[in-house]
Amino acid sequence: MNILILGSGGREHVFATKISESPLCQKLFIAPGNAGTAACGQNLNVSPLDFPAIEKVCIDHQIDMIIPGNEDPLVAGIVDFVKSTESIKHILILGPSKAGAMLEGSKDFSKVFMQKHGVPTAAYLSVTAETYTEGCEFLESLKAPYVLKADGLAAGKGVLIEADLNQAKQSLHDMLHGKFGAAGNTVVIEEFLHGIEMSCFVLTDGTDYMLLPEAKDYKRIGEGDTGLNTGGMGAVSPVPFADEAFLDKVKTTIVDPTVAGLKSDGIPYTGFIFIGLMNCDGTPKVIEYNCRMGDPETEVVLHRIQNDHVELYKAASSGQLKSQTLKINPQHAVTVFLVSGGYPETFGKGYEISGLDQLKSAKAYHAGTKIDHDKIVTNGGRVIAVSALGNSMQEALKLAMENADTIQFENKYFRKDIGKDLLKYYNEQL
Repeated sequence: MNILILGSGGREHVFATKISESPLCQKLFIAPGNAGTAACGQNLNVSPLDFPAIEKVCIDHQIDMIIPGNEDPLVAGIVDFVKSTESIKHILILGPSKAGAMLEGSKDFSKVFMQKHGVPTAAYLSVTAETYTEGCEFLESLKAPYVLKADGLAAGKGVLIEADLNQAKQSLHDMLHGKFGAAGNTVVIEEFLHGIEMSCFVLTDGTDYMLLPEAKDYKRIGEGDTGLNTGGMGAVSPVPFADEAFLDKVKTTIVDPTVAGLKSDGIPYTGFIFIGLMNCDGTPKVIEYNCRMGDPETEVVLHRIQNDHVELYKAASSGQLKSQTLKINPQHAVTVFLVSGGYPETFGKGYEISGLDQLKSAKAYHAGTKIDHDKIVTNGGRVIAVSALGNSMQEALKLAMENADTIQFENKYFRKDIGKDLLKYYNEQL
């Protein structure tokens, strides 16, 4: 098969790596890709949101399957476009329809969906500028801290958690008046869920599904989960508290009604469902849905899947997932993100990266990189995810950190405490 991946981040480099290893992949193209994906296939200078250009790429390169990596083209309707365009409608595409992508594209839509299908989640109220007063009254009915979510896509930065009621009211006002642009025209106020967060991943063909390895990611820039939110500073898999009993609850109370609900609502959905969960004293509750794999979770989750990835994605996108059996590496996976100093605020670009050829027992997945005059240089805030496997969490952590030290670029920063909050679970089990 000739395969096209849409996107340019670490997640897409993982997809490119796994797909390029399959004997079923003849040619691989990545639009637009990065310095890492260039070693797996051919990068194309095409935006995932330029649908006519994607159509031309598909025709010119005789594409057989499309893997959209990030949410933007899915929410914009790339799947509907491919399936309704005569010249390319025969191509398999792994992703939900525009209606299905609204699980991520609109926080309000997803909360209404969860309520309708009995999926456990936090109490909430959707507010617009016209209903600001009701929003303030709802905030007053809640206990601190207060969760405010921009309804639309805000590049992972549209969630505020405020400790003070008056500050929460001010932040609600600011969000409704342009703080996150049009994404904040509607704001979802939520009850704060107390517990430990984790990420659950589902691959579905619209009827059947597989529960992929779970993960826990680390969003804050500072050690000890302090400072500003980022796109993700690292991740680990498996998650020690997600035992068989807990995952059974996730399946029966969350995944089953989600997949069945999409089908009963007549919403075509193939591909990945990312479910952000909170473990509330043994009860899983949904924080949010995403319509694609997470990043940096992909760097640990797909790192552990031993199937032929092309075979798996082909089965999912053609309604044949039942024919597949998931093969999971029992080892622990850890990924640590190397970021540019100053991120997630102001940071520099164009710094040369060295040490990539000196890694031992680890993999560097490129995110914000590009090739400049035969050199690999930084081209974003999150630059490289260093992923390692180990027979224990401690071993995987040690390997990831050692290799993170090996890679060098100006103003490099990474968190050295990824996964360390979970070590107590393993000690308790020993």
